[in-house]
Amino acid sequence: MDKREISRILEEIGLLLELKGESPFKSNAYYNAARTIETLTEDVGELVASGRIRELKGIGQALAEKLAELVGTGRLAYYEDLKQAVPPGLVEMTAIPGLGPKKITAIWNQLGITTVGELEYACIENRLVSLPGFGQKTQDKIRQGILQLKKRRGFHLCATAIREAEQIVAALRQSVGIKRVELVGDLRRRMEIVRSINILAAADRPQVVLEALRSMEGLVELAVAGTTITGRASVGLPVTLAVSQAVTPHALLATTGSEEHLNALSARAAQLRVPWNLTGDPDGKCAPSADSEEALYAQVGLPFIEPELREGLGEIDVAEEGRLRPLVEHGQIQGIFHNHTTYSDGSASLDEMVVAAKALGYRYIGISDHSQSAFYANGLKEDRIREQHAAIDALRRRASGIAIFKGIEADILPDGAMDYPDDVLARFDFVIGSVHSRFNLPEEEQTERVLRALANPHVTMLGHPTGRLLLSREGYRIDMKRVLDAAGQYGKIVEINANPHRLDLDWRLCRYAKAQGVKVSINPDAHATDGLEDVPFGVHVARKGGLEASDVVNTLGPDEVLRALKGSRSVTRDASEM
Repeated sequence: MDKREISRILEEIGLLLELKGESPFKSNAYYNAARTIETLTEDVGELVASGRIRELKGIGQALAEKLAELVGTGRLAYYEDLKQAVPPGLVEMTAIPGLGPKKITAIWNQLGITTVGELEYACIENRLVSLPGFGQKTQDKIRQGILQLKKRRGFHLCATAIREAEQIVAALRQSVGIKRVELVGDLRRRMEIVRSINILAAADRPQVVLEALRSMEGLVELAVAGTTITGRASVGLPVTLAVSQAVTPHALLATTGSEEHLNALSARAAQLRVPWNLTGDPDGKCAPSADSEEALYAQVGLPFIEPELREGLGEIDVAEEGRLRPLVEHGQIQGIFHNHTTYSDGSASLDEMVVAAKALGYRYIGISDHSQSAFYANGLKEDRIREQHAAIDALRRRASGIAIFKGIEADILPDGAMDYPDDVLARFDFVIGSVHSRFNLPEEEQTERVLRALANPHVTMLGHPTGRLLLSREGYRIDMKRVLDAAGQYGKIVEINANPHRLDLDWRLCRYAKAQGVKVSINPDAHATDGLEDVPFGVHVARKGGLEASDVVNTLGPDEVLRALKGSRSVTRDASEM
């Protein structure tokens, strides 16, 4: 059992205790332990076996014994008992936006409601209105949250799905009797949200693949129907494997492209009078003949189109006009911005973040803890800014092979002002302006708020531009085209936040940003050393948006990127011009 699974169980115990109405101190102990385990750099099994787990902050005798049981047996009786005591529907309710454990407990205790369906019907009957601490607005918000939950049920973040899928693919590739395995579908196109894992496998018999799958931990409900194997991964994702004698380029193309992309290719083939049958003709042969996807595209007069672009959103026209360019690759990212430390709400120290970034091969790292308005995140007052800058200066003298830039994630206040005066902002190498409050402003006000921030000469880049949390919270209402117009006019950088829960800027806006001359920075928004590893998810966004290396500011080396940061602070205009 790895640290992620242990952390998840501890987190759920904390939630179950809250739902039972236990003391906050008790549930917080498990939440804190979950964070401690998740950020470990040592093997948790070895720490438990040696007894050194007790040396970790917040891990007392009782927790250490539970961890020993969990690591040793893979089960925890205390956890199983808690799950029996709390209706599972209450845990499901925690996914409803705006509904926390305290309100769920009140609904359970006072109305006897234990499922989302019952809760929705109670809203229809207005039974929540009279509950203490609720009222009409709260009931309306809960009902709207239930609609959002129903809409996204069955969907998973790309990061969750890709980890599961890559483990399955890697294991199959090591299995005897399996000739080739390829990931296809939405995951190959790196869609930010997916509903299933789809794989092509080449083997003489489906039974060979089935036996290999049966030996894998976490795969359940395995079944065979003809040449198709279905199952379910540990995170609940449906898995479908199509087994054939060979993985053909025709099958790869047919099972990767979106319906719109494939229809556009078919229409083009018909226009050119090229035989086109990716699923095979009645004799079991594919037409046209081709030994690669590149050759298939060549049959219809097109260069190879990368899987991420195959969405039917004009990529065929771009390819036909010769405007396709090599997409940015993760290996081209030389450094990263937007990283938090223990100075604000990060779980790793300044030194630990720098060491981890260097170990990942980055040539620079930008430290940007929260600003003073983010009191909930231990935001930095001016005295602590001076303290952190002194620590960075000292670390710069000790560290070799990596540059360290001084930054801040400064709050954009509701009126568009920044939450530090200009003389404080001027002390940083870069300033990320982010919206962290008043998400419910009308679109015009929210847009003007961000435009004013972009007009500030000290703001370098715009952080998580729409504030969305995938599968959890919609972005705030904002006219992103006006924002990108302003970013281009003011020479500002716009972030692609690589945190898998954000992936914000959305890839659908990347082409517009590129057309306005806006440079992006692919940032992890890391709050722990593990978070630094999220950068590839941001690269997926950039690739889906058709961005090349020259569009991404952190493909530059340390000296060049520092000049780019300074350049983004040199263009100012009155926001009213926009």
